[in-house]
Amino acid sequence: MENELSRALSCADEKIQYDTQCKRVLSQKEILARILARTVKELAGMSTEQILACMEDTPEISSVRVEPGKTNQQNRQSVTGLANEDKVQAEGEIYYDIRFYIHIPGEVERIRLIINIEAQKSYYPGYQIVTRGIFYGARMISAQLGTEFRHSQYDDIKKVYSIWVCLQAPQKVGNAIAEYSMEKHDLLPGFADRPEAYDKLSVVVIALNEKMQTEDELTGMLNTLFSQRKTYLEKKQELETKYHIKMSDEFGKEMDRMCNLSDLIEERGIQQGMQQGIQQGMQRGMQQGSEEKCRDMVRKMLRFGVMSDEDILKVAEISREELEQIRKDL
Repeated sequence: MENELSRALSCADEKIQYDTQCKRVLSQKEILARILARTVKELAGMSTEQILACMEDTPEISSVRVEPGKTNQQNRQSVTGLANEDKVQAEGEIYYDIRFYIHIPGEVERIRLIINIEAQKSYYPGYQIVTRGIFYGARMISAQLGTEFRHSQYDDIKKVYSIWVCLQAPQKVGNAIAEYSMEKHDLLPGFADRPEAYDKLSVVVIALNEKMQTEDELTGMLNTLFSQRKTYLEKKQELETKYHIKMSDEFGKEMDRMCNLSDLIEERGIQQGMQQGIQQGMQRGMQQGSEEKCRDMVRKMLRFGVMSDEDILKVAEISREELEQIRKDL
């Protein structure tokens, strides 16, 4: 018998699968390249193809687990030199959604950046998103000790970006992009300005709201990608024709699965709403002493198939013989 607890657990499992699938879609290189083109100033002016060439390996998502104490060791299943988990004694664990290296060709030497991208469902999770982004960025910097720099070689620290994609921003925010970074301010002039010495951390927040029109290409593309209104085929056509994104077989499969999970969650919500409505109606009918109202609710449950026979018997407080007679009358 599928009781309320089992239905709730099933729905929760579907939502977890959907969240994971959103991250898998977001980790597609064609999508990441367009996000980086708009948010990483070191890549400004570069084409999508050039940015793709700068990306190291295939970004992995937070499902990859790394044993404590091995954060900085190479994991063959994830991006080279990076894992998706940081563990610091007495500070707990962090599981990054997506994290990878960018290597940008330079005149003297290559610029190496560490990129973290997070998918955030709620714009109001109980804290400021930028504050969490700063924490993630700081952890990515401290985790470089022993890999990117050693002892007092602090000039070798690589810049980190923590980019947060908020899927359900309120209308007052709309479709917006903001960067939070470090800058030099002279309290008493005299120091030479050397950005390479302090420009080590940037947090970027991308707010999405598909109900609002946007002329911005990146927010428009992401709204299409994660739309709750468009079908898979509508998304695929718009991404290919309007945003010129190459839909590989892998990308198409990941997006199709995300859309199917979204539909499943919506159907489950509708089904649960119907169940709750019918149960409440039956309870009111029983309280009012109306046997016919109760039987009418049983007919509706049988007609729509939203509850098992066992649940109907329990809620309606009727015998199995009465249930079979109602079914026969239908």
